[in-house]
Amino acid sequence: MKHLLRILLGGFVVAIALIWALPRWAPAQAVHWIAPDNPGLTGVFAPNQRLSALSLIPVGAAPEHVACDNTDSLYTSLDGGQVLYRPVEAVDWQVLGNTGGRPLGLRSDENGGLFIADAIKGLLHMDATGQVTTIADSLDGQALKFVDDLDIDDRGRIYFSDASQRFDYSQVALDFFEGSQTGRLLRFDPATQDIEILISGLFFANGVTLGPNGDYVLVNETGLGRVHRLWLKGERAGQRDIFIDQLPGTPDNIRFDGEETFWIAMPSLRASLDDIAPWPRLRALLSFLPIHLLEAAAEPASFIIGVNLQGEVIHNLQDQGNAFHYITGVTPCGDSLYLGSLRTDAIGLLPIP
Repeated sequence: MKHLLRILLGGFVVAIALIWALPRWAPAQAVHWIAPDNPGLTGVFAPNQRLSALSLIPVGAAPEHVACDNTDSLYTSLDGGQVLYRPVEAVDWQVLGNTGGRPLGLRSDENGGLFIADAIKGLLHMDATGQVTTIADSLDGQALKFVDDLDIDDRGRIYFSDASQRFDYSQVALDFFEGSQTGRLLRFDPATQDIEILISGLFFANGVTLGPNGDYVLVNETGLGRVHRLWLKGERAGQRDIFIDQLPGTPDNIRFDGEETFWIAMPSLRASLDDIAPWPRLRALLSFLPIHLLEAAAEPASFIIGVNLQGEVIHNLQDQGNAFHYITGVTPCGDSLYLGSLRTDAIGLLPIP
């Protein structure tokens, strides 16, 4: 009996030692972070079925975002690197080209081509013939690990997000389980070929858009459910503030309609991520699990919002029973909103409210 007890006690000690030591070698070197207040689906975020009017445009696997040019022609990109183009009033999509990576954020160059934030290849340009040119894929000798979204000012400078310096596109879940907050907002100047770090320390830097007259730039911080603003012009140039925070979802892409509304896609709800914020050791241990199991911890949603110039929610569009979910982008174009998603094979189409 004493021998058995010694074996059990020894096994218990070994188990405790492994639990204590394993996080040192975990894929995610989890750190403690504090989740901001989360209102949940209450108040201006109360549940509704306003996305039930959504219609679908089949395109192919995982159209993460949609771009619109000055003729209202549309562009989107798929898993596998394909970039598609549909001229205004046309029905069929044409293949414009392939980046060979994973194109995410798209912006028209107004000449039939696109500027592309490619999570794998970096900051790119694809011309109207499909020819791809690399604009930037490294900074200070280090590869840009996760270029996510972009916008361009009237001087041709490109504002873009580098979601994580720790994990690439195939390891998104690990960045959230680690919580090391290494995302950045960057700016590329074609005149000097230099990249400037505008904001660092973001918990997964995501959507990027310029405000009215290019007075400021907004960048979504997905992990903390908020949007940062950096002033670019006027007396406040160089100053930062929070444009909107305490969002119940995880803000992905953001687009300005050119007038008075910023459209924000929220592919999942924050609750499940917030729940494990105080437990870094647990998160480190969980990070040994396969990525697809970690991704299953997310709580997908059918959820987009419109925010006015004062950072107030003026549109709340949901339908949590809708099969079109995990919405990652909302693009206003003409009198419609075009919705992208990483979990569907179609683009969503909705009249602008």
